[in-house]
Amino acid sequence: MTERRPRTRAPERDLVTAARSHLEAQGYRVWIDPDGHDYFDLVARRGDEIGLVEAKVANARAVLQQALRRRVWGDWSAVVLSGARSAEGLVRRSAAGRAAAVGVWWVDRGTVRVARAPRPWAGSGGPDPYAPLRVRFRQVLDALESGALPAGVPWDGVVSEVRRASRGRGFSEWRLDEPPPE
Repeated sequence: MTERRPRTRAPERDLVTAARSHLEAQGYRVWIDPDGHDYFDLVARRGDEIGLVEAKVANARAVLQQALRRRVWGDWSAVVLSGARSAEGLVRRSAAGRAAAVGVWWVDRGTVRVARAPRPWAGSGGPDPYAPLRVRFRQVLDALESGALPAGVPWDGVVSEVRRASRGRGFSEWRLDEPPPE
């Protein structure tokens, strides 16, 4: 009779590292915790396109909420989880509304598997009430890439803009001028 070992979960940093490799292979420039406050787990940029990835070993609902709150900064968001079962469950539970645009990934032996690909937040040609915040975020990334903003320096004001964007309310209270999900 063989002894059964309990299943261990990969640490969150392993999920972020796998997501980084996955995105770099697609030509993205990637930063892990670029703001120095752990507000953004991972930021990816390819040209003008910005993607945000949030990672969680457990509590898929919490990571989905994080991805939804951070939608104002990126063109798309994804979450990366530690297992296929968690990812598949999250895809089933978030198949409608704004949550359906969030990509859902999971890590299998250091490789990212895609349960649902992320979709852009702004519709094709429709209004984007967060466009000014995304422009500002691109400027911060430009400064980070050029060295004008040293790595690890706190990004004063960037995160506080999120509160103003939602008027200090929770993530579930959407702006009236935000386009409906496609």
